[in-house]
Parts: sequence; C-alpha cells; structure tokens
Amino acid sequence: MFNQPPKFDELFASIAESNKKWFENLTSATKAQNEGQDNQLLDTFKSFFDNTKSYLETQNSFYQEQLQSLSKIMQGGSEAAEVPATGKRPMIDRRFSDPDWQKNPFFAYIRQSYDNFSKHMHDFVNKTESDEDTKSRMKFFLQQYIDAIAPSNFAVTNPEVIKAMMESNGQSIADGMKNMLEDMQNGYIAMTDESAFEVGKNLAATEGAVIFRNELIELIHYKPTTEKVYEVPLVIVPPCINKYYILDLQQDNSMVKYYVDQGYNVYLISWKSADSSIKNFRWEEYVNLGVIKAIEVVREVTKKPKVNTIGYCVGGAILTSAGILLKSREQDWINSMLHMTTMLDYSDPGEIKVFLDENLQKAKIAKKDIGGVVSGRMISQTFSALRPNDLIWNYWVNNYLLGKTPQKFDILYWNSDIVDLPLPMHYFYLDNLYFNNNFAKGEFIVDGVTMDLSKIDYPVYLFAAQKDHIVPWESAYKSAALLPNAQVKFVLGASGHTAGVVNPANTDKRNYWVNDNLPTDAKEWFKTSTSMPGSWWKDANEWLITQSGKQIKAPSLGTKEYPVLCEAPGDYVKAKGLSIMEAEAI
Repeated sequence: MFNQPPKFDELFASIAESNKKWFENLTSATKAQNEGQDNQLLDTFKSFFDNTKSYLETQNSFYQEQLQSLSKIMQGGSEAAEVPATGKRPMIDRRFSDPDWQKNPFFAYIRQSYDNFSKHMHDFVNKTESDEDTKSRMKFFLQQYIDAIAPSNFAVTNPEVIKAMMESNGQSIADGMKNMLEDMQNGYIAMTDESAFEVGKNLAATEGAVIFRNELIELIHYKPTTEKVYEVPLVIVPPCINKYYILDLQQDNSMVKYYVDQGYNVYLISWKSADSSIKNFRWEEYVNLGVIKAIEVVREVTKKPKVNTIGYCVGGAILTSAGILLKSREQDWINSMLHMTTMLDYSDPGEIKVFLDENLQKAKIAKKDIGGVVSGRMISQTFSALRPNDLIWNYWVNNYLLGKTPQKFDILYWNSDIVDLPLPMHYFYLDNLYFNNNFAKGEFIVDGVTMDLSKIDYPVYLFAAQKDHIVPWESAYKSAALLPNAQVKFVLGASGHTAGVVNPANTDKRNYWVNDNLPTDAKEWFKTSTSMPGSWWKDANEWLITQSGKQIKAPSLGTKEYPVLCEAPGDYVKAKGLSIMEAEAI
C-alpha cells in the first residue's frame, strides 16, 4: 500500500512550479512570433498560472489522485480498476469498450490517468477569471487536445490494437500503413469505402436532365414518374458548400425521388465548385446567377408565373435573399418556401462559434477584393472538428491502427466530396451573418437592397433537427418571429443536421414534433408540441400539396428554348474539389 509522506507536498509544489515556468516560456515565445496580435486563449491560461493558490490546488489534487489510482490497482488488481469516466467524456465510451480497459491493470491505470487528466484540465479552465465566451472557446480547444491524446489513439496503449496485431502477425499494422498512405495522397481520412459509390451510378441517380447551365449553376429537371404533376413547379436550392446529392443519395433514401414520385414537377440547382473562373463571385452572384436565374428559367419552361421552393441550410439563406430581391423588383415569382435547417438569426450559431476568429476574418479583408478560393476541405475539417471522436479519431483507429476498411455509408461518402467557395462570398457570409447577425438586425444589404424579412408574405415551412450541432433548432425556430407577414409552420425532427433531413418516408424511422402555435420561446413551443411517428417528409408533403395547385399532364424533359444539355446528374457535381494548398495558390 502507498503511504504519502508529508514531503510529497514539496514534490508537487516543485513540479507545479516547473510546469508554470515551462508555460511562461511557451507564451513568451508564442507572443514573440505573433507580435502585435492578441491571443485571448494564451492570456487566459497565463492568468490562471499567475493565480498561484488556484494553480497549486489543481496540480496537487491531480498528482494525489494519480497516486491513489496506482495504489488501488496495486492493492486490488483489475477489480479496483473499474471506475467511472470523469471530465466531459460520457460514462459509456465506445473508445474504451474493450474489456482490457477494465480488467488489465496496466490499461486500467492508463485509462484512469487519462480520466484524471481530463477532469483536472477542465477544472483548470473553470477556475480562470475569464468571460464565458472565452471560457467556452478554451473548453472547446482543450477538449480537442484531450480527445487527440486519448490512449485509444495510440498503438502501444490500445489493447484492441495490440491484440489485432498479434492475431494477424502484424498484417493489421501493414494494412493500416497502406490505408494511411492512400489517405495522405487523397488529403483526408477516408470515412467510408469509397470504391462502393459512384455519382451518377448509385448516387445522384434519379433520372433527369440538365436544361440550363451558366458559370455558377446547372439546372436539373427530373423526369416525372407519374402521368400527372402538380401545376406549380418545385425548385430545390441545396447548400453551396456541399454537393447537392445529399438530397438524392441512393434511390431508397432520395428526397428528390420522393418528391418526384409524389407527383411534383421537380427542378434542382447544382452549384459549381469554385475555381479561378469564379474566384471573385460574391453573395450577389449566388442570389442572381444562381437562385433567381434558376427560377426565371423554370417559369419560362413551365409557363407558370410562380414556383414553390425548398432551401437547405445556407441554401435557405440564399433563397430568402432571392425572395426579398424579387419582391423589391416587383417580381412576384415565389409561391412558398420550405426551409430545412436554415438560420436567419445567427445570435446563437451553436458550436461553430468557437472557430469565429475576428483576427482571421480581418486578414481576409484585403484578399476579398482580389478574389480567391476557400477550400471545401478546410470547411469540412472544421465541421469534423465539432465531433472529433466520431468523425476523426474513430477512423484514425479503425483505418490505421486496426488496418480495417471503413464500412459503406453513402452520407459519409458525400461528406468527403467537397465543394470549394469563392473567397469574397465566404467572407461576406461570415461577416454579415455569423459575426454581425445582419439578417436578423435588418442590416443585411444584398445588391444594394436591405433585406427586409417582412417582405416575405407567402407560406413558409420551417424544419429544424433536434440534435443539429450546426444549426441549433432553437436558432432555426427564431426565424418564425422574423417573418411577421408569412404564414409560418414550424416542424422539429429527430436526429442531426444531415440525418434529420434525410429521413426517408419508406423506412418511417424516428419521429417529429408539430405545434400550430408559435410562442416566442422555443422551449415553450416544444413543451406544448405533439410527437408524430415516422418521417417528417410525410408532413411536408401534405403541406406542399396545399401550395401546388391542380394536377396537369406531366411534361417531357427540355424545350426548344431550353434543350437537354446532358443527362443528370450533370457535370458540375462530378468535379473534384481542390486541396487546401491548391485553393490557396489561386
């Protein structure tokens, strides 16, 4: 049994003082390299070290718990090793599911040490004298570090990896190195077996044709599968930061095919991935050359004065801008809007706010005037960092340490199929919406027109996802109050930003909530809502039917003015995004 003599207090104090000096040297060196720039995180950590009493208490507690953990294992072996996880890690953690993390004294001690470190590092941050926003950022990046150094991420401290290596006579490690080399060539960690999917074959395979193309979009018209279609055409605006086929995955989970099969005359925008030819494009181009031009073409093709519209995520924000611009031009072209996980109020943008660096945004000001390209790979990595254990380290262990091929999953294939953005558009989007919340403030100016949300005076269906970490559902709910003259319906679905939207009606999984009342507070709305079984697609379809008029004879693809240019899914969706280095070189 370990007995802690009084001199250990002196030892802990000595170690703590050494750590403090090391950190002081680090902050001095970092500030010297970034002279003239503020670094709130380093300053906040430094303030904690300067608070000697609080710092020593944290260090002392950590070292004592380490000794206690070792003592328990020495006394009780594997039985004493079974303690609950601490820090921010959940009680049930897939990273530590192998029995040896509890039964083997060596691995049990490693895990307990990791738990203790995690808990005390969070205590460290909680005791800093900083504002809550700074603390939130510190906690986020601290958790990134803690997740990265988890013992499960290293071959010599992961019992599952060691067993796999022994059972395969080292083949698992060899396969892992092969996987790593392939991923290094691709520039990202593979999340799925990419050989299992091909755009136009088993993804984005709904029958249709490109009937219009300009420098920014291809407009796809999908072939009706019913003898008659609703007379008001349906135009879909997907996000410009992703490939559109998240809405047209495989045939059994394709939202596009679902609406085609329900008898709608469906058109969809496919955005071009940015290159040098559109490096100067702004939000205005995405509104005018993208959404408004697509609606104009659909009106000419169908000879119908108005269209119904669907916008997804940032596609919904661009669509809303287009709707207000059309109103300002006295062009009453939109009959209704259906928004999916779209924010118009960015006062609480969710976890993404930890990446909103004002100094970095200021550095883009000069570049926005000369143009450039923002790599979609960088954007994708940012979103992955919000869920690092699920979207980074899980694949690190599976692909490289265990040498396995990831499972086939269409959504993860799409997630890796990036789209690049013009720098001026990206800067404008972040500056006006994320940093300044100008849409909600009534100060968002597009093409010289102030975006007055009260101009939207037609039916609007707002869908949000309960576990969405990119567009928090409470933030999406705020759109209802910003649209005083619209006939708003709000629906909340289960799951997250992507799986919540892609919830096919044929499998009828999960549930959704409805409530015709729209109180100011989102939580109050939820308390009085009704849970409905199955997919929210059914509810959206019933709403859309009421906006779509009578049924008419289904049209063929293409007209004399707008002939078929090529079969769906078109050319733009097949273009591969640039690497981060290639994008920066433009």
